[in-house]
Amino acid sequence: MFTKINQSQFIDEFRAHGRQDQFSYGALVALFNWLEEIEFTAELDVIGLCCEFAEYSDLEEYNADYNTGDPEDADTMEDIENKTTLIRIGKGESFLIQQY
Repeated sequence: MFTKINQSQFIDEFRAHGRQDQFSYGALVALFNWLEEIEFTAELDVIGLCCEFAEYSDLEEYNADYNTGDPEDADTMEDIENKTTLIRIGKGESFLIQQY
């Protein structure tokens, strides 16, 4: 049996699991909205989401983690979207990715 939760309950679950600092508030809202868009219907696994997704403030921060000097490295957000799921956070430069 599953219960549908709202955005507030989703964010509260991160606090309940001691993961309130894993993502910014904006990132949690964006992740919740994305999960709703894809019609996610499974048990909420906060720890799993923390392992599966990473938040970046901008492309430069992402490049510090993922770029290796390979010609296929990401120069744009679209390059990242060609490699993995990218969830934009609000209207700024920050975003979440599904880690790979």
